[in-house]
Amino acid sequence: MTKSILNRIIHFYVEGFKNMTIGKTLWLIILIKLFIMFVILKIFFFPSYLGKFDGTDEKQEYVLNELIQRAK
Repeated sequence: MTKSILNRIIHFYVEGFKNMTIGKTLWLIILIKLFIMFVILKIFFFPSYLGKFDGTDEKQEYVLNELIQRAK
């Protein structure tokens, strides 16, 4: 019974997406915007400061020092 409910739900969404006209274009725009937000902006505006350290102890020490310096 659970499998049939799951199949009906999946079938409902698949058929709904197939019958969309403007919705597909809107979903494409949403996916492009998400790609820009999470991939492109991360590369240019959020550099990895912790990538230069090898171990977790070094990373912890760096974060601790940064927090202390910024709090002063």
